[in-house]
Amino acid sequence: MGINSKLKKEGVEITQKLGTLKVNTIAINVVSKLLNAFPEHNLDKSKVFELIARLSMYTAKMPGDLSGAKYDFKNNSIYFNDTLSIEEMSNVAVHECIHCIQHSYGSVSNMGLFDKKSSTGIALNEAIVQLMASEANLCKSQEETYYGISIKTISPNYYPLECTLASEIAYFIGTFPLFHSTICGDDIFKNTFILKIGKKNYKTVVKNFDKLLTLENNLNCFVSELQYAEKPSTIKALNNLINKNRSEIINIFFNTQNLIIDKCFKSEFNNIHNLQDITEFNRKIYKFKNIMGYSEGYNFYNECYRKMMNLVQKKKEYIEQYGEINLFEEINNSLTIVDNSKNFLYIVNKFITKAQQLVKLNKNTNDEFNYWK
Repeated sequence: MGINSKLKKEGVEITQKLGTLKVNTIAINVVSKLLNAFPEHNLDKSKVFELIARLSMYTAKMPGDLSGAKYDFKNNSIYFNDTLSIEEMSNVAVHECIHCIQHSYGSVSNMGLFDKKSSTGIALNEAIVQLMASEANLCKSQEETYYGISIKTISPNYYPLECTLASEIAYFIGTFPLFHSTICGDDIFKNTFILKIGKKNYKTVVKNFDKLLTLENNLNCFVSELQYAEKPSTIKALNNLINKNRSEIINIFFNTQNLIIDKCFKSEFNNIHNLQDITEFNRKIYKFKNIMGYSEGYNFYNECYRKMMNLVQKKKEYIEQYGEINLFEEINNSLTIVDNSKNFLYIVNKFITKAQQLVKLNKNTNDEFNYWK
């Protein structure tokens, strides 16, 4: 099947090819946005401009379920909705041009965060690319509600729930490893995030992103079909499917958010060694409420906050009485939250590594410290 046939099958109908002047204008605008937004990633200005300027760019009639632009790496082309101005094309092109950069900078096995070998991570990759595009376009955060989930997002029109979860991950590990691996397709993000939540939980989060995107795509198809349905039995069946998918979207979103909250704040708590760390932890757990999703009856975060504050208070009392917590005390688990989901070999290796550093230490520890399991 030829390129044009594939495009028509997707509902994309080319109307015009953009001339060199317009292509260069879009390329200059996109490069400027990316370099200003992400100076720490040392993108090669000349290389990125050349990559984008060499793209074939077209205007086209787009189906209603597509965004303002579509990038096709197989024929090195971008297709823009023919209703957009050049300025609007430059904005929506940022997302697609990041994909173009991924193909150039990425590895054989990965395209950004998408693992080609396991076919996982496509939704996470799309979410981070969209976060980067929104930052590059200087989009402001706004409050929105999707499927009964209230969020604050800089990407209200594209992958809003996925972007919210991605922002929660970035809250704990920073944007650098996230954006760097999205551009280069390396394991910096993967390894950094695994240190926070463990390998098993990392895989769960990545798979949940993919499930979430699949459910949303299915839901959009059902809603579209419902517009043209006439038989009562068909209408009833589609409504049941819509309600089922909507419910699953809500469950997966909150299950993923709860997993991030639980594992990441446990990790943060275990890194508390002095009073300054406590101040920083209290600030971090309190401010998390500003980036998370809510719905009626959701209380996981509040319960987590209450439990963690009780533990922090006990840790604070210990520090005030005995001083800064050292690694020997941490090894004995008297002042840490034990995560039973961690691999046993991982725990043994951690014990051995730290014990080698602490041969000369013999300070007594507080065996009565209660920790949250």
